[in-house]
Amino acid sequence: MLTINMSQQLGDLSLDVDVSLPMQGITAIFGRSGAGKTSFINLLSGLTVPDAGCITLGEHVLFDSATKTLVPPERRGIGYVFQDARLFPHYRVKGNLLYGCPEKDDQHFNDVVHLLGIEALLDRFPASLSGGEKQRVAIGRALLTKPKMLLMDEPLASLDVPRKQELLPYLERLAKEISIPIVYVTHSLDEILRLADHMVMLHQGKVVASGHVNSVWGSPEMRPWLPAKEQSSLLSARVNFDHPDYALTQVMLSQSDFLWVNRLEKTRGEWIRVRIFSNDVSLTREQPKQTSIRNILRARIDKIQRDTANERVEVRLRIGETQLWANITLWAADELNLLVGDSVYAQVKGVSVTRDDLVA
Repeated sequence: MLTINMSQQLGDLSLDVDVSLPMQGITAIFGRSGAGKTSFINLLSGLTVPDAGCITLGEHVLFDSATKTLVPPERRGIGYVFQDARLFPHYRVKGNLLYGCPEKDDQHFNDVVHLLGIEALLDRFPASLSGGEKQRVAIGRALLTKPKMLLMDEPLASLDVPRKQELLPYLERLAKEISIPIVYVTHSLDEILRLADHMVMLHQGKVVASGHVNSVWGSPEMRPWLPAKEQSSLLSARVNFDHPDYALTQVMLSQSDFLWVNRLEKTRGEWIRVRIFSNDVSLTREQPKQTSIRNILRARIDKIQRDTANERVEVRLRIGETQLWANITLWAADELNLLVGDSVYAQVKGVSVTRDDLVA
């Protein structure tokens, strides 16, 4: 595990973090501007030093104020990708990639170049590259140092939408094929949905939620950060089978709970992540019959939050080990007389697949 227990006073901001992160996959560090996201990874990299605490990467202690241990940045084995690529303009792409490599390793070089799709760029200078190409080269340069951890500080923030769409598939491949922890700072919810396995929410220098992205996304702490139309639940599901007559695939939430999604080119047993918007979930006490809605789940009410100012009630449902949020009107909640513990049926009007490469 990557264990972080540190504090630092940064002007008016008191950064105080105590979390443990997995040693593989992408952990998104999320929060509004000024929450302390970049300061957080600068402390991990060693560019700045905590006032107190301890940072441990696996078995390696990077910082410990109690024992006065402080590993300098150049000895931490950490790759850092900044918002801007920071390439050397007088070096060709190959020269930029090899800068800082501790030793020659042709196989590793070829693997990284292939992973990022930059074979055709090796003889070009940075000035001739697009923003997305520059960032791919910057990521390659960091990976070629064979880091024990990769830090990425909003690597898509300076790119326009087409360049972001160009780079995202490479970041998805990176998450699947690189077996080191990737700490990824972002304020983009779309990037979290596409890339993250784990998530840490920072607010005014404090961790307000941390864990698997599905659980943090559906937590009460996360919901105030999302406008009503964006409030949703993330669920992991396993591909079961294709409908024999229609372009639909059945995916299983549990042995007895399933959803129909648009046809997937996946084999049975593969994991996917689906997103269900809270406004697309309606509730009924009796099992619906003769309805056009295909996805109906039996659920138990786990939590009820009344938002009288907006005439809305947020209902958290338990479906096996899965949680699902529904937004309904205050009138509907009163008429149904909903209580925590009640059994209901959730009618799901829309399901979208956000990731199809999950590992159980």
